Amino acid sequence: MSLTNRVLLGLLTGFGLGLALAGSSSPAVSTALAVMATVGTIFINLIRMTVIPLVASMLIASVGSLASSGALGRAGARAAIVAVAMLALTAVATVLIAAPVLARIQIDQGAAMALRGPSTSSAAYAAPASAPALGQWFIDLVSPNVVKAAADGAMLPVILFSALFGVALGRVVPERREAVLRVMQGIADAMQRLVAAILELAPFGVFALAVPLASKLGLAAAGAVIAYIGLVVTLTVLAAVLLLYPVGILAGSMTPRAFIALCAPAQAVAFASRSSLAALPAMIESAERADMPPLVSRFVLPLAASVSRVGAAVAQPVGVLFLARLYGIALSPAQLASVVFPVMLTTFAVGGIPGGSIIAMVPILAAVNLPIEGIGILLAVDTIPDMFRSAANATGSMTLAAVLRRRA
Repeated sequence: MSLTNRVLLGLLTGFGLGLALAGSSSPAVSTALAVMATVGTIFINLIRMTVIPLVASMLIASVGSLASSGALGRAGARAAIVAVAMLALTAVATVLIAAPVLARIQIDQGAAMALRGPSTSSAAYAAPASAPALGQWFIDLVSPNVVKAAADGAMLPVILFSALFGVALGRVVPERREAVLRVMQGIADAMQRLVAAILELAPFGVFALAVPLASKLGLAAAGAVIAYIGLVVTLTVLAAVLLLYPVGILAGSMTPRAFIALCAPAQAVAFASRSSLAALPAMIESAERADMPPLVSRFVLPLAASVSRVGAAVAQPVGVLFLARLYGIALSPAQLASVVFPVMLTTFAVGGIPGGSIIAMVPILAAVNLPIEGIGILLAVDTIPDMFRSAANATGSMTLAAVLRRRA
């Protein structure tokens, strides 16, 4: 049985057992739920311990490689501008659409309060009484001690430092720059292997998380999860149809039929494999068949497939808003606005593994003070969203290629 099916089985079994135990006052049941909660917390902590080195190393490696492209600098800069614009527009639109939709999901507030646990006050996850001034928000982004920021779990300063370090690395003499980039890429590769190994434990971790969750939320949990999946898939498709296709067709000066044919092979591979990187050969073949310049097919496409994740710009905001609703936590307008910035950066650090966008959500949840444990639920039901997300990522890469083909 595949890992995906085992994780889904763990979720369904955990939900079933949790629903069966709901409302029980037996000491044995309470002990079992406490044990499950402990196992689930350990699983989440295993994921959390990989986040800082994974995100930092991948950001430094990807930004450093882009910044160091001397002859390819202009093409890389154009690609970065277009990619960031698409990510920003997608993330902002997703927040604006998903927030009111998810607000209509009915979840018993008593059950939501129970998710926080008896030792956690309601203020622990609540928005601050008064949002910090805009100036203070920017000051907090630039930590005087990035190591302390990492230790304190303040991910935004770590992400910003990693991006700036990557830009500075691009200006270092080639022989020294390449040595550092090899180290950073080696760390990123090792962390992805570690994450993949941890994900092998996901069926057990998800089961342990689902049992106490279902015992507290009851049937509302299942309905909320189904609504989440439907919303992610719908918004991912809309992002492709309303943003990526028009940009590729209009800015790329292509007919709708030609652009659809350009994207279709890569979309099929990405959808089936749940990996936009796996679709890279199909992307390159389609680009060369369309007589795109080598600069586009051999530089822009591999770069876009490696670091640009339009699908993640949909999945991550929806995931954050869904978990906030599931846990009964109100996000202030300032917190909603602060979701967009880390989403844009972490999409460049998403690992090329199934569920990579969900793993990369840890810094975003930390930035808005949401429980990290909810990642287990999103990870367990990520099979269908990941298919559509991977296809959207491939479409975004082909959109970049279409836009830049006449400017390369």
